[in-house]
Amino acid sequence: MGNMDKLAFKNYITQKVPLTDSEWQLIDGLFKPKQLKGSELLLKEGAVCNHLYYVGTGLLRFFVWKDGTDRTKFFTFDNYLFTSQRSFSTREPATENIQAVADCSLLQITHADLQTLYEKVPNWRKFIQAVIQEVSHFTEEILTELQTETAESRYRKMLTAEPEMIQRIPLKYLASYLGIAPQSLSRIRKNVRKGSRNEHT
Repeated sequence: MGNMDKLAFKNYITQKVPLTDSEWQLIDGLFKPKQLKGSELLLKEGAVCNHLYYVGTGLLRFFVWKDGTDRTKFFTFDNYLFTSQRSFSTREPATENIQAVADCSLLQITHADLQTLYEKVPNWRKFIQAVIQEVSHFTEEILTELQTETAESRYRKMLTAEPEMIQRIPLKYLASYLGIAPQSLSRIRKNVRKGSRNEHT
């Protein structure tokens, strides 16, 4: 991970909590770089998740196997902190998989080293709480959308909120996330494009 990504990580933290130079040096020293190739698994269901990760650049997906089908739960992309939260916290086997969708540049910290940050960086707990709150809010939104909105409506929302990310997600994974067949997503995309053209004529 280059200096630009390290700077992005520092900014990501300091947008939520202040840090002294010495605290940043400690954090910087404990988070180790890791590279992933597209389609490579970072975590396999049944294994214990031993790291908390920050993705500098890249795109990952969380997925589960259900009735022999690979189902995408959600995506994580540039400038975000993530882990298999339950497995990492409880030290129990993960019930999900994490896979790189594209090449990824990550930083990772072990469970033991993370405890050091809790002890030595006063604001670290506040920072992690802020991230967990964001993730909880995001998860709640996804669950509400699943119950109340159509796949097309959810796709249109994603297109408005994260147009660049949508371009980077392969059709089969995006369809899996929306809970529809790839052919159905192709039809939705055509409808959206047609609607967009009509608005401009």
